[in-house]
Amino acid sequence: MNKSMRPGRASLPEARAPGKSNRWFFLWRDVRESIAGSQQDFTTGHIGRAILLLAIPMVLELVLESVFAVVDIFFVSKLGADAVATVGTTESMVTIVYAVAIGLSMSVTAIVARRTGEKDPAGAAVAAAQAIWVALIVSLPIMLLGFLAAPKLLAWMGMSRAIVDSHSSYTSIMLASNVVIMLLFVINAIFRGAGDAAIAMRVLWLANSINIILDPCLILGLGPFPELGVKGAAIATAIGRGSGVLFQLFQLSKPGGRISITSEQWRLKLKVMTQLLRLSLGGIGQFIIATSSWIGLVRIMNTFGSESVAGYTIAIRIVMFSILPSWGMSNAAATLVGQNLGAKEPGRAEKSVWTTGWVNTIFLCAIGIWFHNFAEELVRIFTADPAVVRVGAQCLKYVSYGYPAYAYGLVMTQAFNGAGDTTTPTLMNFVCFWLIELPFAFFLAYEVGLNESGVFISIIIAESLLGVAGILLFKLGRWKMRMV
Repeated sequence: MNKSMRPGRASLPEARAPGKSNRWFFLWRDVRESIAGSQQDFTTGHIGRAILLLAIPMVLELVLESVFAVVDIFFVSKLGADAVATVGTTESMVTIVYAVAIGLSMSVTAIVARRTGEKDPAGAAVAAAQAIWVALIVSLPIMLLGFLAAPKLLAWMGMSRAIVDSHSSYTSIMLASNVVIMLLFVINAIFRGAGDAAIAMRVLWLANSINIILDPCLILGLGPFPELGVKGAAIATAIGRGSGVLFQLFQLSKPGGRISITSEQWRLKLKVMTQLLRLSLGGIGQFIIATSSWIGLVRIMNTFGSESVAGYTIAIRIVMFSILPSWGMSNAAATLVGQNLGAKEPGRAEKSVWTTGWVNTIFLCAIGIWFHNFAEELVRIFTADPAVVRVGAQCLKYVSYGYPAYAYGLVMTQAFNGAGDTTTPTLMNFVCFWLIELPFAFFLAYEVGLNESGVFISIIIAESLLGVAGILLFKLGRWKMRMV
């Protein structure tokens, strides 16, 4: 039977040529369908529609994450530069958790997408269950580290004794609650790999809506809530993300979904766990390289004082507002690559990536122009401190210069990951971030005497090289041969 005729799953219709009167109707119909979620076969039909159906919920999934990052720093900034510096420094450490979570998520997306493309839902469910077990096991040592060593970690990052004494509880809670971060990433990767991007979107909207509501209440002590300061931000984050994880597990337990895990599939299967871990190592290494370079940049920024770190932290949170939705589009490319390679359609997989890259470049270029023209106004939303505004605005302007190349770099990186080739992006990150970004940041900031500007220039160089390298390596086509 032709796969487009299989029952129980709609295939994407082939390219149509509607008249002008119908074009907007079809577009609006597709947008509504992408948000509502539906059973679709993304290995057939029109590629543009496949990207639309996947990308819209993936972008919306991360839009509220972007909004939360901005809202969180907005309320924390009311507590002063020391509080913002604590959040920024802690965030640089928590990115190691993100690196492990994202690395594991990439392997999960690749395997689940490949099994889905092969029309093997049971195999996809087994991989999903084992990935959740791996996430739980990996999060335990980080939890202990948060409980036992948060003050020492802040001191090692160059924070003053006064900041360590007053704000280390924020760092402790964020590291100790890493399990909800880990599970949130991994389970949403399961949904995305199966093509159920609408569920992943709803999960993050629920989690971050709770975050946004609780944030001002617990930070500032609104109504009956206690005024906990920066510690309240960490508690709000843990509660919000924990609620999202409970919703995820409920969805996975429901029969009839695109992914539904039975009691048998929850049993530990060492062979599948080993495969996941082996594939994850490249992804974990990939993001540890990227995030540890960020720790290095924060360490350099700390030598210029709390105002510099606060300005940099605010700017990076604003940058996340654009990068996370852009990453959502890149995730659509990863799903399409994995599913189409599973369906033995490498040409369709490649075309999906180039199309997504073009759309992502247009999006980030528009955002970059906005950041460059309104940098000071954007930073002033969060603080009136002239020193903080100066550094934050400068960072936004510099980072925006690297957006055109970085837009393609994001898509190419996720395309490699979706194919199960986590080695290539790892090497790209190692060269761009460790061999180029960090040495240039140190040299330009200290040796040339550019101070904070030297750090920002190094970011432009690294972003641009990552995009160029991604395009050149993707054209070689070795990712098409990857087996998972």
